[in-house]
Amino acid sequence: MLQDQFSRRFSYLRLSLTESCNFRCSYCLPNGNECHTRSNELTLPEIKRLVTAFAMAGTRKIRLTGGEPSLRRDLCEIISICKEVPGIETVAMTTNGYRLKRDISSWLDAGLDALNVSVDSLDPATFELITGQDKLAEILEGIELATELGIKKLKLNTVLLRQHNSGALPDFMDFVKHRAVTLRFIELMQTGDNNAFFARQHLSGDQIKQQLLAAGWLQAVKDKDAGPAQEFYHSSHQGGIGLIMPYSKDFCADCNRLRVSSLGELYLCLFTEQHRSLRHLLQQDQPLKVQQFLQQSLQFKSSSHQLSEQKTGATRHLAMIGG
Repeated sequence: MLQDQFSRRFSYLRLSLTESCNFRCSYCLPNGNECHTRSNELTLPEIKRLVTAFAMAGTRKIRLTGGEPSLRRDLCEIISICKEVPGIETVAMTTNGYRLKRDISSWLDAGLDALNVSVDSLDPATFELITGQDKLAEILEGIELATELGIKKLKLNTVLLRQHNSGALPDFMDFVKHRAVTLRFIELMQTGDNNAFFARQHLSGDQIKQQLLAAGWLQAVKDKDAGPAQEFYHSSHQGGIGLIMPYSKDFCADCNRLRVSSLGELYLCLFTEQHRSLRHLLQQDQPLKVQQFLQQSLQFKSSSHQLSEQKTGATRHLAMIGG
């Protein structure tokens, strides 16, 4: 299995399918899509070779991200390709939900196991203010449909924004009371182009954590292969609530994921200063060379990001690599 110099093992690949997005989220692409051409996105054969090499190196979970991955017309083929690779146990996707209601059945038929949907507010006006889209009702209908169709894992992602949803915790708790879904609050992260916005809107997830504990929620014990979220549960709620707090102590200590962009560039960290292209290795079936490239690259992976020192690396905005 892929391992770095800090004995962290990497069994999880986040694969961006496109930098293009049709939302204008205030914390990511407030001025709209910055992807001017999609002609260089990874092809189906390249994706199959990439995922195969990662699987041979111990990767067990693939998450398809963007931009917005559902903008790829060949998305179902990509899901099927990933699902059919020996060793891949889970194919997940993160989406803004724009096409969820229409396409969830096709995604499930293609082999999708898990889905994260971005829902930054349960209030329609606030949702439109944050995302630039009046689509909340349709997205919530898509979430209900995904549940009815029996998706294995469903999570909602909410970026914490001081001026927009910091007081909405009671509404979110009510939402998961009778729904077997997990809602995760994600601390706003500073990127290369959002310094002023970050200063206005950043809210520590610890404030939400204290509110949860005060309301009788209990923190769950992490599984050894779990991601960075702190998970909470309540005896009277079917669903759970999680917190992703990248500014917390030792956040990177159990990192288990690597990222590849839609252009075939390896990111050792979401906030790395450098990235390395491996696309030239995907032109032929040579998985051993890809594995060697990955293992050699991991020797340059840092023990932690440097967000606390306001060093955001080369990531201008999260649509570049999917968060």
